[in-house]
Amino acid sequence: MTARVLIADDETDITESLAYAFRSAGFEVDCEVDGEAALEAALRREYDVVVLDVVMPRLAGTEVCRRLRARSPVPIVLLSARDGEIDRIVGLELGADDYVTKPFSTAELVSRVRAILRRREFDRPESAAKIELGDLLIDPGAQRVHLRGAEIFVTPTEFKILLLLARHPGRVFSRTEILQAVWQTSFVADGRSCDGHVYNLRAKIEEEPKHPRRLVTVPGAGYKLLSV
Repeated sequence: MTARVLIADDETDITESLAYAFRSAGFEVDCEVDGEAALEAALRREYDVVVLDVVMPRLAGTEVCRRLRARSPVPIVLLSARDGEIDRIVGLELGADDYVTKPFSTAELVSRVRAILRRREFDRPESAAKIELGDLLIDPGAQRVHLRGAEIFVTPTEFKILLLLARHPGRVFSRTEILQAVWQTSFVADGRSCDGHVYNLRAKIEEEPKHPRRLVTVPGAGYKLLSV
C-alpha cells in the first residue's frame, strides 16, 4: 500500500521540492500552505505521516502538532529554521516524532520519514500475525521461522531482516533502509554487515544459496523477498 504524506509549509519552493522528492520515492502527497488548513486536512483524511513547518500563517506548526497529537497517533515531523536545543525539545515534547532544521536535504528527510514508518510498523499490535510466503512461515510473536514445515534457526538480527522483507514482499529495500529498520536508529552501519546477514539467511532458506530465488538481490538497489 502506498504511504500518504501531508506536507504543510508556506514556502512554496520548499513545498514543491518536498512534494517532488516524496512522489519520486513512491509516496502519495498532499500539500497545504497554512496551519489551519493543514490541521483540517490531517483530521479529515488518514495520513501515514504529517510534515509541518513550525512557522506558518493562521496557525503555527507547533500548535498544529499539539492539537493533532491530542487526537491522532499519526507520525509528525517538524521543520524549522531554529536549531537550538530548546526548540528541539519543545517540538518533541509537543508530540513530534522528529525535528529537522532548515536547510536540509530532501533525500535525508525522505529517509527519516521511512525510518519512522518502519518503526511504527514494528510497533503495531497486528504485526504479531503470522506471515506465509509460499512454504516459508514467519511467526513474529514467537520469533520463529519454518521452512516446509520444519523450524530453522535464525539469529535475532536475521529474524528482524527477514520479517521486514516478509511484511513487504516484492518491495526493494536498500541496505541503509534495512539497517535503520533493524537497529531503529539514525546510525547506519557498514552495508557489508547487511550483506553478511543476507548471505547467512540465504544459506538457511534457499535451496541453492548461490542462485537465490526467494531472497533476491536487485543490483544497485538492495534486496527483496519473493514467495516461491
